Amino acid sequence: MINYIKIPIIVFLLSISVVSAKPNIKARTAILVDYQSGKILYELQPDHSIHPASMTKIMTSIIVFDLLAEGKISLNDKVTISEKAWRMSQAGYSSMFIMINDEITIENLLKGIIIASGNDACVALAEGIAGTEENFVSLMNEKAEEIGMSSTNFANTSGINDPDNYSTVRDIALMSKYLIKNYPIYYEYFKETEFTWERTGGDPITQGNRNTLLYKNIGVDGIKTGHLAVEQYSLASSIKKDTRRLISVGSGFATNSLRASESRKLLSWGLTNTITFEVSKKDLTHFDINTWLGKDKSIPGYTKEDVYVTIDKKNLRDFNVFIEYTGPVKAPIKKDDKIAFINVYNKNKLIKSTPIYATKKNKKINFLLSLLTSFNFLIWGDA
Repeated sequence: MINYIKIPIIVFLLSISVVSAKPNIKARTAILVDYQSGKILYELQPDHSIHPASMTKIMTSIIVFDLLAEGKISLNDKVTISEKAWRMSQAGYSSMFIMINDEITIENLLKGIIIASGNDACVALAEGIAGTEENFVSLMNEKAEEIGMSSTNFANTSGINDPDNYSTVRDIALMSKYLIKNYPIYYEYFKETEFTWERTGGDPITQGNRNTLLYKNIGVDGIKTGHLAVEQYSLASSIKKDTRRLISVGSGFATNSLRASESRKLLSWGLTNTITFEVSKKDLTHFDINTWLGKDKSIPGYTKEDVYVTIDKKNLRDFNVFIEYTGPVKAPIKKDDKIAFINVYNKNKLIKSTPIYATKKNKKINFLLSLLTSFNFLIWGDA
């Protein structure tokens, strides 16, 4: 006899705190995403097309990190500064203040891009790696397509004003998550608050990171500011509290101070009013699944992805997670067979379902023993 079995795997004993309404964010477009679960916690016209300005430099950095990870370049490799790159520092743009014909390491150029937001460093690094900025931009657009940034096109490496350099806050959040997930070591650059460059042709120049949330000691550790007259102020930011991380992206803030205060408001609201639970870690968390007519009476199951669930705290009482399967599962079972599901419910509505796979095979017992087992099951209901 096959039974449909539900097994609760999480019991909540948390008190329900008073939650506030979603904040009124003074921006043209904004989004707040839980890093682990991917759930969108807040959105304000998230698909509105924007000029990402210096948030473009997140992708510029990702391309370099990719090449570093592949061993095609190293942080100590040096780039010779061209006249084109040098002129960027003379044109009034955000600059690292590099000098023509100087040889600068990739690591220093990265710091000049990430911390000082140097447009000159972007051009220098692009030319040093791909020959021309245009070639490097092709790599950026290929990467954007790979990540799934469906509403983005990059026209340059720095984000300077160009009608063909566009994106959305949804895509910028996706790109930011890719950066943090794949390059946690290099992501450390994004929380540095100061960069000094000595070979400027004059006195050393020290510049502070323009992301003022880094100075507030609230857990913000990135990511990148942006500013264009046509777009006003923008900010991609991320906050980490204990094991939880949120990513916020906003654009169209009227002032520099507003982009900081409104982004902080959004991040704080997310941490206060929502909660994320770890249900399963990819390949690591095991769930016992009962079997029938197999040599093993149960086998462990695993998920092929991390399973996190984010909910509003006000919905805690209505939130349940179950292992569900039609079972016991009949042998033979092959390794990696789909044998169950982790199902997440809110107010009895299924909101997420993730397959569970067998960690090993379970052979069927011999014919006589299977007859005896089936007879016992019919008489006693004991599989």
